[in-house]
Amino acid sequence: MSQKFPWFGFTIASSCLVGLGYIIMKATVPTPEQTYAAMSPDLRRKVDANRAARLAREAATKQQAEAQLNDPDASKPVWADTQGRS
Repeated sequence: MSQKFPWFGFTIASSCLVGLGYIIMKATVPTPEQTYAAMSPDLRRKVDANRAARLAREAATKQQAEAQLNDPDASKPVWADTQGRS
């Protein structure tokens, strides 16, 4: 006789194992605010400088994207430009 695989028990056991892992993760991993608060002041300055630089890059990228969207020639293909040829 062939024995059937206990799918129901396997599903319950797997779900419990994943749930236990999630609970342990939530209990042990600090939040970003806790990590920032635990940093030394010089590391906080570096993080703040990197954050400011990233925000400046994002603002410049957003400004460039808006300028391209507002450009009336942006919808034309590049090869349609006849002024650049001599």
